[in-house]
Amino acid sequence: MATLTVEQVTKSFGKVAVLHGIDLAVSDGEMIVIVGASGCGKSTLLRIVAGLETATGGRVVISGTDVTRLEPSDRDIAMVFQNYALYPHMSVFENMSYGLRIRGLPKPEIARRVGQAADLLGLGALLQRRPRELSGGQRQRVAMGRAIVREPKLFLFDEPLSNLDAKLRVAMRAEIKRLQRRLGVTSLFVTHDQVEAMTLGDRLVVMNQGRAAQVATPMEIFARPADTYVAGFIGSPAMNLMPATLLEGGLDARIADGPVIRFADGPRPGVAGRSLTLGIRPEHFALGGPLPMTPDLVEPLGSETVLHGRLPSGQEVTLRLAGPPPGHGVIDLGIRPEHLHVFDGETGLRIEPVPAASLTPAWQAG
Repeated sequence: MATLTVEQVTKSFGKVAVLHGIDLAVSDGEMIVIVGASGCGKSTLLRIVAGLETATGGRVVISGTDVTRLEPSDRDIAMVFQNYALYPHMSVFENMSYGLRIRGLPKPEIARRVGQAADLLGLGALLQRRPRELSGGQRQRVAMGRAIVREPKLFLFDEPLSNLDAKLRVAMRAEIKRLQRRLGVTSLFVTHDQVEAMTLGDRLVVMNQGRAAQVATPMEIFARPADTYVAGFIGSPAMNLMPATLLEGGLDARIADGPVIRFADGPRPGVAGRSLTLGIRPEHFALGGPLPMTPDLVEPLGSETVLHGRLPSGQEVTLRLAGPPPGHGVIDLGIRPEHLHVFDGETGLRIEPVPAASLTPAWQAG
């Protein structure tokens, strides 16, 4: 197996910088998912690890060996591409065994590896078919099988599910997760789909404009996003982000043109008037409260209902409720303070409460 370390990796195309000092340490057998919007640099980072792009600065280290300047063939990695990259004139067996044949492995060893991978992926009955005779999901399995037979140190997945329909994506997502667990191969998986990221990754790297905005477990990122970009990107529907102002003492904030909200976990640092952004996920609103929302779009989804609307200030908000949609008209919302996220209004960075030990008791003040 393998470990992977990315140290201060930068990448520029001419005068355009696309990666700004990425640091990442991947443990043996870990599945890391790199997620972010189009153009954030996630595929460029993967291609640098693969050796398909050359880093402008920094190092890539696999199992203690600096591979930054090595050719892809010398890195002992296998990559699964978005478009599968299968040879159309070759059978499934020939596609899966091609890399082994190029390396000159004995035919019995090739047959053993391909047979094991085919059994693992349910391809045993398809080994003599051509890619054009396969479904999208079957082609994806062949591409994965071709990677597996190489027995590499590192798996790299470049948006491998993006060409599949929604139902098949769910099935293949679960299959990749089970397969990676069974093989225990260190893996990097790139996607723009945050549902894929949350379900597949042991840890996520959330990319934003060439920087790693946050590296943490999926649930840690969901529960404690590092900034407003991560807060708005992870979670579906996205977190509601509302401008607010810190009040005297740091225990409360006033929503713009709205009510005062008291923090449940203690005061925030700063002087009165500090600009804040308050975050609340659509499922964490309470019904009955000081925020009147006028719905303008209702999405009934069976087990739940998603409503999009506006507050009197014009602020757009999204609400998720269990069950069928409520009646027509204005819906009064309340904010559950225990689910509130607080960010700096200027930098967007998360603001943690002031530690209790640092607070000066009132009788000592002055």
